Amino acid sequence: MLHNPANSVDVDGLTYEWELRREPQWSDAEGWKGMTIALLQKDTQRAALLEFPPPKRLLKGLQRGRLQINDAIIARGIRSALLAGWEPESRGKPMVFTVDAEGN
Repeated sequence: MLHNPANSVDVDGLTYEWELRREPQWSDAEGWKGMTIALLQKDTQRAALLEFPPPKRLLKGLQRGRLQINDAIIARGIRSALLAGWEPESRGKPMVFTVDAEGN
């Protein structure tokens, strides 16, 4: 379940709630990790987690910029997760999907 489902987007006639779970961060063991977005189709049970790659600017040693999250990015992530097998109506642990650098 989402902790703070204040954000929502409509995709193909269905409403999905989303929240930012993790901003890009440095890990001593793994280096830079990208942001993670949690998704949940409204009134369903199984969430999806979208794990994005770290921003290129961080990999180059530049300062962290402002996060760029918009409805188009979320909608692409939802469609990609559904194509990859996410079934929001099913039960179980959240499914984790790694998003490529192009947001797919």
